[in-house]
Amino acid sequence: MHDLVIRNCTIVDGTGRPGFNGDIAVDGGTIAGVGGKAGSGRREIDAAGLMAAPGWVDIHSHYDGQVAWDPYVSPSSWHGVTTVIMGNCGVGFAPVKRGAEQFLIALMEAVEDIPVATLSAGIDFEWETFGEYLDSLSRMKRAIDIGAQVPHCALRVYAMGERGAGNEPATADEIARMRAVVRDSVRAGALGASTSRTRVHRTREGELVPGTLAAIDEVMAIGRGLGDAGRGVFEVISDLTGVDKSMEWMTELTRETGLPLSLAALGNGPTGPGVRRRLDFMQQCNQRGARLVSQIAVRSPGQLNGLEASTNPFLNLPSYQPIADLPLQERVARLRDPQLRARILAEMPHKPGNQFDVPSDGYEGLFVLGDPPNYEPGAEMSLAAIAKREGRSPHEVYYDALLLRGGRELIYQPFNYTRSYSLDPLLDLLMHPVNVISLADGGAHCAQICDAGTPTFLISHWVRDRGRNGRLPLEAAVKRQTRETALLYGLDDRGALLEGLKADINLIDFDRLNSRAPEIVRDFPADGKRFVQRAEGYRYTIVSGEVVFEDGQPTGAMPGKVVRGGGSKPS
Repeated sequence: MHDLVIRNCTIVDGTGRPGFNGDIAVDGGTIAGVGGKAGSGRREIDAAGLMAAPGWVDIHSHYDGQVAWDPYVSPSSWHGVTTVIMGNCGVGFAPVKRGAEQFLIALMEAVEDIPVATLSAGIDFEWETFGEYLDSLSRMKRAIDIGAQVPHCALRVYAMGERGAGNEPATADEIARMRAVVRDSVRAGALGASTSRTRVHRTREGELVPGTLAAIDEVMAIGRGLGDAGRGVFEVISDLTGVDKSMEWMTELTRETGLPLSLAALGNGPTGPGVRRRLDFMQQCNQRGARLVSQIAVRSPGQLNGLEASTNPFLNLPSYQPIADLPLQERVARLRDPQLRARILAEMPHKPGNQFDVPSDGYEGLFVLGDPPNYEPGAEMSLAAIAKREGRSPHEVYYDALLLRGGRELIYQPFNYTRSYSLDPLLDLLMHPVNVISLADGGAHCAQICDAGTPTFLISHWVRDRGRNGRLPLEAAVKRQTRETALLYGLDDRGALLEGLKADINLIDFDRLNSRAPEIVRDFPADGKRFVQRAEGYRYTIVSGEVVFEDGQPTGAMPGKVVRGGGSKPS
């Protein structure tokens, strides 16, 4: 008798082959059979009308702080994610020497909008080395699997002290030390390493984060540390816009080590000028022995502005300051006062900006998000267009929109979107062989951005709903965020519904699959706030053969582990 049998489902197995009908049998947390008629099970789920897919594997999550206190790693797990990888963008909490903890916490607050008070209350720092960090994480029960990379910022401070924090050049001995620490960290279970070379990431004092301007021999040493260990991905976040000299060292490094380099080029968005040229160049390099991968988001990343968010157009206005800290309901009532409204409107800036220093298209690039959220609004839906139609100022439209839904409405400011007012340019890029689905940022930008629902968006929007300008094939979309993301990180035990692999499974009501509007909650330590986003349509999420969510509600099962590199063995 099997431990679990899933009956009568439509199986989309993550390999890219066409879906088929049948049963799935699970024994001991492992898939024992796929397709056909399975024998009896101690527990059986009638999945008639449901789609079975592998659990999503999220390779860019930033849950470094949250995994210390949240066993559910929400909201990503609410959207069918069963494995998350953190330590992205060069920021994280290991390795660390005593006395450097607060620097790493302040850095995470500045880069990823996670409050210092929350991180200080939630993390105990009972480690120094990366292996000790993974051991510490392994002592906590959790619902889904987590894996981590060595972040360059922490690595540099660990090897260089204050000189590393201050972006001073590393000596040859310090570079050698960093290489050795990366090697040892990967041998202890790190899945890779990451670095930030973008000017978007800065400290609270406005300085570039450690390692941003590091010499090429230093970043090469990090990659060579992976090579010394024989495994791991080197993730690079960059302002690269097309093809430049930095592509030379990236290409050289992957040829030398035989290991993949995963590039998130933030310079002008996923569809800006030079992107196609860069992808073609990377593909040509791969044909000559390189292993270059480009990270791509499934929709335009964008800032969320709202009365409860970290960003709204009133924050720095003199007339708003006396009411800024009032409870939401009371604040909304005050904002409806005509006299206060007139004063605030007069103080609003002519052109709205954003927290990320991304060039702004003004009110042409601002949209009411709504519930359910609309992530592909047309030009006629911009605040500028509404203002023109209604004969009002954009300021008035913005002000009044923020008061909708009891003050919980959000204004969506997608970056690099308004050139076409469409996601059309992403369609073929989502299937480009160099690109990998990434950048969900579930644990980052906590009250500024909420993209943790992108796995749901990929299936619901790109596969099912987007009829007017083309869709993605279901089987290909599932493979892109399961088997492909798993294999990139050497996690060959998951990401597909195949006999002998880990039983991480989503059972989905395909027709009902949707995301709700993001909302602010205060469930972090020290009353820290964040965006969460609920999902509909996930009937069951299964990790290692145990049902962890049923109809969106946690079951209390905690089969999640810390995944360590080297054969994908959980700790």
